[in-house]
This record gives sequence, structure tokens and C-alpha cells, in this order.
Amino acid sequence: MAAPSLVYYPAAPGVRVNVRSGPGTSFQLLRTLPYDQKMPIFCQTPGETVSGYYGTSNIWDRIGPDQYVADVNILTGSDGYVAPRCT
Repeated sequence: MAAPSLVYYPAAPGVRVNVRSGPGTSFQLLRTLPYDQKMPIFCQTPGETVSGYYGTSNIWDRIGPDQYVADVNILTGSDGYVAPRCT
């Protein structure tokens, strides 16, 4: 069976997304992405509940090794999970 193709999702309009070392605002801020950045979502995990452009949620998206962004600021087209759960 072939691996699913990687999908890139855009940040919410006019939002600079913070990339953190874990799924919550208490984790280290690694960097802030430029406006209109698109990013892959490798997996998703529950974490701190936060509010953002698309509402309130506890879903965090892993966009790289130990790099997480709050799903509420990413246009995934869903209020739920769009990628496998992180293990």
C-alpha cells in the first residue's frame, strides 16, 4: 500500500503562526512563520485548548520533528482531525 501524499495547508489569512516545541503555549517558541505560509501536517495530537482564527480547539498539528502549531490557525477545512494521531 502506498503512503498517503503529503498535503500542505495554509495559515489563516493575516495570521503569523507560532511554531512550538510541543502541543501548547507553555512549550518553547521555536519561530514564527511568515504570513500566508503553507505547511505539511504529518500528524495531529491533543494538547492545550487555545483560541484562534478558526475558533477554539485542543488539536495541535505537527509540521516537523518536535514542531507544533495550533490547528485553530490553520485552514484544514475541518474542525476535527485531518491527519493521523501522533504517536
